[in-house]
Amino acid sequence: MKVTVYASSSDAVDRRYLDAARGFAGRLAARGDELIYGGTAVGVMGALAEAMRVAGGRVTGVLPQLMADRGLADRACDELVLTPDMPARKQELMARADAFVALPGGFGTLEELLEVLTLKQLGYHGKPIVLLDLEGFYQPLLAVFERFFAEGFAKRDYAALYRVAADVDAVVAALDQPDDAELPTKWF
Repeated sequence: MKVTVYASSSDAVDRRYLDAARGFAGRLAARGDELIYGGTAVGVMGALAEAMRVAGGRVTGVLPQLMADRGLADRACDELVLTPDMPARKQELMARADAFVALPGGFGTLEELLEVLTLKQLGYHGKPIVLLDLEGFYQPLLAVFERFFAEGFAKRDYAALYRVAADVDAVVAALDQPDDAELPTKWF
């Protein structure tokens, strides 16, 4: 399975997020899965990719040329795809994926997660989306989603667009579950 993982490029995060990324990478590699990710050598992204390589897994990085020019590219990737801009990067990350995993992250992680959720809601793909809710990281976002449902901005059925996993083992288990939920059309 080719798994696109959205993660932070920050080096300022708590060690538990780095450890979770490393643990997840080890599990992916042991399964023979391929990591597709944002292509930087820094932060959670860098820890994720390095752990994947150490465990013998294949790593594909997708990075805008601007970031490569700033010295952020992970040149140790098995394949490093340079794109002209962020929209092309996101499209490449989506096109290559069999599934998506959002590790705890910042604005970029959230933006990418919301885009794949929206595209799944609209029927552009049917790929699994899993959030690693390490120590309740995504609970505030999930509360916003609950408000969407409660106030009619989204159908409650759309909770089936994504899976929430409390730890790395639960993420891996969620990736193995079939994603066969019948979703209603978006429009009321």
